This record gives sequence, structure tokens and C-alpha cells, in this order.
Amino acid sequence: MSEYQQRLREAVLAAPVVEAPAPWERVGRTCVPVGGLLGIGFAVDPGSGHDLVMVVSTGGHGLFDAITGEKIAREYDPDDEDATPDGVADLTCPGLGPVAGTRVRIAGLFGGGLHSGTGDGWCVEAVGPDWPAHRVLLSAGGGIRRGAHGESWWHVFHAHYSEFRAAGFSPSGRTLAVATSSDLSLWTRPPHGAP
Repeated sequence: MSEYQQRLREAVLAAPVVEAPAPWERVGRTCVPVGGLLGIGFAVDPGSGHDLVMVVSTGGHGLFDAITGEKIAREYDPDDEDATPDGVADLTCPGLGPVAGTRVRIAGLFGGGLHSGTGDGWCVEAVGPDWPAHRVLLSAGGGIRRGAHGESWWHVFHAHYSEFRAAGFSPSGRTLAVATSSDLSLWTRPPHGAP
């Protein structure tokens, strides 16, 4: 490991978990428990335009409103061929509730990925300096490589108690989601340019 890499590793290990900076707000006071979580994906509610988060777990599929955290649909017994995203080449599962009839790309245990950046400069990355634990870093303006913790990057989540599954933004850039094998954590912000 180079001296530069060692400095980055030490900075991440020393950084405490902090609240995400404005305009980001945590959805709910804590994470949403989801036992056996395998992966997550994003969709858009055709009625409200809200970001939706689809959760795939060993207990079925769930759909959450990303602004309120409310569970809006649940499928306890999906068809075997659609129960997990690894059954199809594009890692999708059928949507439910307001997005029934569509397929939602899922990222997590079986692969795939979520957006790692937004159009207006926010970035997220999951790092494992003390693997198998993962830390989720939210950044702006160059992040850890160009600034200090709490100024250009924030350690917003530490997955040390469950297996990390996925972290990323919705396509709109208004929602940040982190999933572990036991829970879902969400942050949201107003649309770019909104008060």
C-alpha cells in the first residue's frame, strides 16, 4: 500500500459516522428492518413522481416510498422464476403496487449496481478498510481525495453488524439508499433548485 493509500485508509478509519449534510435528510429516525435482504432497486411512482425503492429479500418483495419511508406494496410469495434477480440476465424483478407491469433492476448480493453520482456533483462510495465491514461515504467537491471529513465528505453509514449489499442514488439523484442483509437506510433531498 502506498503512503497516499495508507493516509486515505487512516482518514476513513478515524472518521465517525455523522449526519448527511444539507440538503440531505434522513428518512425516518432509523433504518427499516428487512430480514434476509438480498438487493434493492429504484422505480418512480407514476402518480406522485416520488422515488420508490424496491426491496428483494428471502421473505418476498417490498416497495417503499423513498420520501416517507412508508411501505406501499408487499409480495410475500413471488413466482419462483422472479423471486430473485439472478434468474434473468438483466438482474430485474417484477414491479409491484404502482409499478406493477414493469421490471425493476436490483443491485445487491447477485451483482448489479446503483448510481454512484448525481448530475449536480454528489457522489457515494462504499469502502472496506476493515473488511468485511463497509463504510458508506457521501461526498461533494472532490470528496476524500480533496478535503476533510465533514467538509467535502461525510461517513454516513457503517455496515459492521450485517453484510453490506448496495449503496447508491436513485436515477433522479433525490434519494440515497444503503442496504445491508438486515435493513434499508434512506436519505432524501428536494429536487435540484427547489427551496
